[in-house]
Amino acid sequence: MAKILLVDDAAFMRMMVKNSLKKGGFGDCTFIEAVDGMDGVQKYEEEKPDLVIMDITMPNMDGLQALKKIRESDPSAKVVMCTAMGQESMVVEAIKSGAKDFVVKPFNDERICSTVKGILG
Repeated sequence: MAKILLVDDAAFMRMMVKNSLKKGGFGDCTFIEAVDGMDGVQKYEEEKPDLVIMDITMPNMDGLQALKKIRESDPSAKVVMCTAMGQESMVVEAIKSGAKDFVVKPFNDERICSTVKGILG
């Protein structure tokens, strides 16, 4: 059973991702939630999830900073970034920093599930 860490400052978005994945065949996964990049880094260290799905724009520590910190401590970390339309330059930086993929908000269930399947198998 995979552990998936959802990092987004909006509780609604964390719930949307979780519901999409549950509908898409990932209902047996354990979901861990974090409210910003700092919380995400801390929960990554504690939980060692199989996958992180993380927003780019968050308070305290943004997703790019958190991605870099997670990858510093665990170079094999699997991270998917979520981004709003118009943040292409941030997506490029995220991929260069080790993100495995990205999804654009508002995303559809099929896109997020196919991304997760591609990474977790």
